[in-house]
Amino acid sequence: QLQAYGGGLVQPGGSLKLSCAVSESLNYNAIGWFRQAPGKEREGVSCISRDGRKIMYARSVKGRFTVSRDTTKNTVFLQMNNLKLEDTAVYYCARRTSGGSTFCSTEDQAFVEWGQGTQVTVSS
Repeated sequence: QLQAYGGGLVQPGGSLKLSCAVSESLNYNAIGWFRQAPGKEREGVSCISRDGRKIMYARSVKGRFTVSRDTTKNTVFLQMNNLKLEDTAVYYCARRTSGGSTFCSTEDQAFVEWGQGTQVTVSS
């Protein structure tokens, strides 16, 4: 199981830090972050591999978002800075246990288990 939390309302240019709590060791889980805005398709935002060595970002968030993890707490974080109106969406984390230790993808078909999302609203 996994659960995303930490969303909220923030002004443009502000920051939020999302967390994804995972029920088992991150050493067995590649974690992806995704988002879905109203009326739009789900979009891959970032991922971090099981060994933590491979990280990917969508072009739309690169340089503003940072993914990290705390293996002692089985938690993955998404630090979001310089938030824009278009970042408004429900954010989800997902996991995949198969594949190599460096597997990382922003394609939602690659992930098999999804947590409940957390709403991020960027508004002035």
